[in-house]
Amino acid sequence: MSVRRKNRSAQLKVKSRTENLSEIRDFVSGNARTADIPEATVENIILAVDEACTNIIKHAYNLSPEGEIIIKIEYDEEKFMVTIIDYGKSFEPDRVPLPDLQKYYREHRVGGLGMYLMKSLMDDVEYISVPGEYNQVLLSKNIRSG
Repeated sequence: MSVRRKNRSAQLKVKSRTENLSEIRDFVSGNARTADIPEATVENIILAVDEACTNIIKHAYNLSPEGEIIIKIEYDEEKFMVTIIDYGKSFEPDRVPLPDLQKYYREHRVGGLGMYLMKSLMDDVEYISVPGEYNQVLLSKNIRSG
């Protein structure tokens, strides 16, 4: 007899302040650990979400501390999904070129690798924008059942 775990979900709403990034990381890590995800994978998910939220704070809200960020988590035994919603400025991810990592390193650059990191760390990254209304980043990671 096989027992399937039910889908789980959780939501967090915070203001677009860098000091809220630790609360977001704790929220994501707590849910990922509850989903019995291996620790290395939990760390990758946290980093991807942190990058997405940092980009929202810096670029969508131009560091305005009053913007709203909503993080929704849904998971079952197969997939862990994080949806991040903001109401700031949108952008076109297809216009972000793949970075030349060697050149990046040689020039001692800082920042600018958010999309690359998210796509490297997660199995699926999708960006949806309805200009003037909302932006949504969908991050998903395939996980094994226990």
